[in-house]
Amino acid sequence: MTLLNTRCVAQATIHTPLGAMQAAVTPNGLAGLWFDGQAHHPGPLALPADPAHRWIVCTRDELAAYFAGKAQAFSVPIDTEGTPFQQSVWAALRAIPVGGTVSYRRIAERIGAPQAVRAVGAAVGRNPVSIVVPCHRVLGHDGSLTGYAGGLHRKQALLSLESHRQQDAQALKAAA
Repeated sequence: MTLLNTRCVAQATIHTPLGAMQAAVTPNGLAGLWFDGQAHHPGPLALPADPAHRWIVCTRDELAAYFAGKAQAFSVPIDTEGTPFQQSVWAALRAIPVGGTVSYRRIAERIGAPQAVRAVGAAVGRNPVSIVVPCHRVLGHDGSLTGYAGGLHRKQALLSLESHRQQDAQALKAAA
């Protein structure tokens, strides 16, 4: 039995423009959000399906608003399991603004571990809460698209979506 099966209380499938995602929640918040076929997906969970659970509803609503361009931030509480190092990396990911990107090296520097670039990459890849914890905003040191557990096509689509939003906001601001 996986740790998720012992901590989580419900799961549901959430449909997004980039494909179906499996959400798993604890009593305290969102513990996992994976695209079907995503690397490091935990596989089938022995949890009841409950699409009406409050954290699943919140996640579904916030994802819909995000993809519709009506929201840029997520407020659903996060309740992930990870090492203290992983938790520090995931916290740094949440600080990257919508439309922004950062390198793995910069994340390592931000968490006070400048020599741990590879470990940062591994922690980014193990992020259990795709999109909500925006690991898609991390690029190679030269700005290149690098691995994304959900697939590079999804990473590119998310970055493009956010980039267009930033351009639209800047155009509106300039027109005002």
